Amino acid sequence: MKDGIRTALRWLLALAYGYAGYLHLVRPAPFLAITPPWVPQPESVIAATGVAELLGAIGLMIPVTRNAAGWGLALYALCVWPANIHHAFANIAIGGETLSWWYHGPRLALQPVIIWWALWASGAVAWPFGVRKP
Repeated sequence: MKDGIRTALRWLLALAYGYAGYLHLVRPAPFLAITPPWVPQPESVIAATGVAELLGAIGLMIPVTRNAAGWGLALYALCVWPANIHHAFANIAIGGETLSWWYHGPRLALQPVIIWWALWASGAVAWPFGVRKP
């Protein structure tokens, strides 16, 4: 049962990251808007993050690269957290609309869950459900 849940969550994560990667490449404006001002060459960074998301999504689906993809997506989620924080505290409008703390609060609080999700769905960690199988 646990393997079925892990597989389903891996597919869901891969679809989410695949879609996000696609959006980073074809519609970068919303991502550029929330990029903190201290990030150099934001257009290149947004394109690179899109490629990273796509590669991570693909990597989750290939058994030999799954573990590395999980670690890579976990690290990616950690590295983009400052953009989410900037988006929240600078109250940046996307498409003319600002989002309330009903969005930002859970989004920021759940970032560690997204990091764990990448690690667990890829099989990189077993916590809290048991011992990792080699």
